[in-house]
Amino acid sequence: MVRSCPSRRNPTVPRHDLRKVRVHVQRPRGGGGGRGLGDQPPQLEGPAPGGLSRRARFRLHFPQLALRRRLGQLSCMSRPTLKLRSWPLTVLYYLLPFGALRPLSRVGWRPVSRVALYKSVPTRLLSRAWGRLNQVELPHWLRRPVYSLYIWTFGVNMKEAAVEDLHHYRNLSEFFRRKLKPQARPVCGLHSVISPSDGKILNFGQVKNCEVEQVKGVTYSLESFLGPRTSTEDLPFPPATSCSSFRSQLVTREGNELYHCVIYLAPGDYHCFHSPTDWTVSHRRHFPGSLMSVNPGMARWIKELFCHNERVVLTGDWKHGFFSLTAVGATNVGSIRIYFDRDLHTNSPRYSKGSYNDFSFVTHANKEGIPMRKGEHLGEFNLGSTIVLIFEAPKDFNFKLKAGQKIRFGEALGSL
Repeated sequence: MVRSCPSRRNPTVPRHDLRKVRVHVQRPRGGGGGRGLGDQPPQLEGPAPGGLSRRARFRLHFPQLALRRRLGQLSCMSRPTLKLRSWPLTVLYYLLPFGALRPLSRVGWRPVSRVALYKSVPTRLLSRAWGRLNQVELPHWLRRPVYSLYIWTFGVNMKEAAVEDLHHYRNLSEFFRRKLKPQARPVCGLHSVISPSDGKILNFGQVKNCEVEQVKGVTYSLESFLGPRTSTEDLPFPPATSCSSFRSQLVTREGNELYHCVIYLAPGDYHCFHSPTDWTVSHRRHFPGSLMSVNPGMARWIKELFCHNERVVLTGDWKHGFFSLTAVGATNVGSIRIYFDRDLHTNSPRYSKGSYNDFSFVTHANKEGIPMRKGEHLGEFNLGSTIVLIFEAPKDFNFKLKAGQKIRFGEALGSL
């Protein structure tokens, strides 16, 4: 016995609500000429509601369907093409008022995150361009207006400068790296560790679980920041298998602890940094990387920001054991200069992500390294950046600081 089934396209089926109409489109599975299944018109299921033809129903659903198909092609594109196609929409998504592009999220489109969007900005290229612009000599008549605008914007105190005459500085670079009067920054002799620069205290305290806080509540890995520990012969130790083993490579004396202090240099601050204590520099490690802004707001936004940015890590020893000073680069601050290290070149056009360059100051002729006195000139930035101190000290070491306070070079950080 043969059973006959009613046709699905029977026009005599009772009316249905338009919201229950479904549109199905099949895509061709492969390229090639001719019509494939995906080139056929969409098949409509469900009966036609009264007064509406099948073509009219398809026309009602077509805009959303076309947008889905268009945006769905992004997943098949290469990564660079995907960025070019989706980022213009992402920029408009964040800039346009009243959520003008939010309906796009209903058809499957998702904007690139703000962090990923910011990381894509060519900050290294912009910093090199800014560095070259800083070297351009300004006409004599233009120097006072330009420098006065900068002084007014960032609150620079020119009364502390060794040369107060603005016409003396031929370009912006000389103005950024201006020297101070000798009496402007007296060095505190009562405390064992002083501030290496002017700036703002972002965070300080004892290092716990091999993690350091860049700002309150946002941490980064100590090993990722400093890199693997090296010996005096400049040979890497075996990789640390746990947090405790890496910490044991840094803490050389029983009963000591690791401490850290993060100082942010604003654009209007004094841009040179000095030795924070009496110590010996034995090793330099240069991490090429990004040059994202390191202001406190950005540090709260991007996790492990200091590990992504270009930085120069100086390590050595002081009277209580391990001591390190790290100069972290930032946007428009690709130039990090260490006065006694002429082989250091930062913000190179090309670099390998995650790589680093080591240089040892311990040689056969100099088996100790570079001795530094407290307050001695150590290096300089262009514009502003961050200094991170990580050092070993006894358990009774106390900081004389408050989070968020302004500090100047020569003032006390802490002592025993």
